[in-house]
Amino acid sequence: MILEQYYLECLSHASYLIGDETTGRAIVVDPRRDIAEYLDDAAEYGLTIEGVVNTHFHADFVSGHLELVDATGAWIGFGEAAETDYPIRRLRDGERLSLGDVELEILSTPGHTWESISVLVRERPGATPTAVLTGDSLFIGDVGRPDLVNLGDGSTTDLARAMYSTIHEKLLTLPDEVVVMPAHGAGSSCGKNLSTELTSTIGEQRASNPSVQPMTEGAFVALVTDGQPAAPSYFSADAAMNKQVHPLLSPSRTIPALTPGEVRDELAAGTRVLDARSVDDFAAGHLRGSINVGFDGRFAETGGMVAEVGGRILLIAYPGEEQEAALRLARIGSDNVTGYLGIGRDGAFPTELATLVETAPRTTVEQLDLMLAAEEVTLIDIRNPGERDFGTIPGAIPIPLAQLRTRLDQVPTGKPIVMHCAGGWRSSVAASLLRAQGFEDVSDLFGGYDAWAETHVPA
Repeated sequence: MILEQYYLECLSHASYLIGDETTGRAIVVDPRRDIAEYLDDAAEYGLTIEGVVNTHFHADFVSGHLELVDATGAWIGFGEAAETDYPIRRLRDGERLSLGDVELEILSTPGHTWESISVLVRERPGATPTAVLTGDSLFIGDVGRPDLVNLGDGSTTDLARAMYSTIHEKLLTLPDEVVVMPAHGAGSSCGKNLSTELTSTIGEQRASNPSVQPMTEGAFVALVTDGQPAAPSYFSADAAMNKQVHPLLSPSRTIPALTPGEVRDELAAGTRVLDARSVDDFAAGHLRGSINVGFDGRFAETGGMVAEVGGRILLIAYPGEEQEAALRLARIGSDNVTGYLGIGRDGAFPTELATLVETAPRTTVEQLDLMLAAEEVTLIDIRNPGERDFGTIPGAIPIPLAQLRTRLDQVPTGKPIVMHCAGGWRSSVAASLLRAQGFEDVSDLFGGYDAWAETHVPA
């Protein structure tokens, strides 16, 4: 049996290739859009990819099932409750898929979504399962959240109850030695306490995962619906794309370098500018109206928070990072990157754009203290609910970054605005977004909440 995991740190996303060496037959589970790695590995192992299984309609990225079908002619499989605009194979609970000696069993595991399934993997029929690919049902350290964008005719509570049954009546009944291989890891917005470990076992999760300990259904519902990170606004767009026929991602796609004149034209046309450089370099000088989404952080997910999926995007990036940045955006469906402007580590912009370059104000903890004492500041906390449980700065207004673009009308004006996160990366995103939307006198807190908490008692 061949069982390969592919992990993307930027999206905390795991996908899988499962193959049988004796027959050369294989399937891919939860693929991303750039499929070259699956194809290359399949060729190396002598495998033919004949099926693509999505454990559910993903909301945080655009799945690569259409790209794989185009490249291989494979069928696409979903749980029985799935409805799509393209032909699919409906996979029933208990259905066995044979690749030869290797056998896959479908488990209906609703809770994150209604159509959610898990895939049980055996090296041969009748053998103890080797692994279970749990999608967004059982994570390492948590379970999938029930409140994203695929509620259907049910409610969050209904899905949470379904997840309770999935965990206790399906997944925890598996032998302790079965390896747990989920679709996401730490940092994903699809759960709140995901581990940095990429695999575990049923036994380890039974012993250590707080969300699967013995408890009543009501206690479980309360646990999994409380304190979840805010869902990025692009999630609904991606979930819809994954149900529809949409343009394929070309494996040879590149974005062009733009001249200063072309950059000016894009700005005049209202193209969204994402500056992928570091927070410090952005603060030292950037194009007016650009938004700082550093390539060194959760670039794709954050880009989806501040730019419309499908909208025109111009990238500012360090030389050599622009194509990877565009690919990361394409993974969430943002294909319309018109081009890039490369800016070196010295921060020098072309002289033709000099009149458009400005600096970004930053506020120190000491300056914030004076502003708070004089009641001369609007302080916005853009951290997620679970982060705020550990302490807040008195007077801060909570608006998670993932919701900021859709809640701009809730940001008070009339006083200087200071944005803060935990360490200063996300607050640069938030402050630059507000400035790009026309807000004046906006800065971010240098060092974030962590710097403030070093000398203050949290509320």
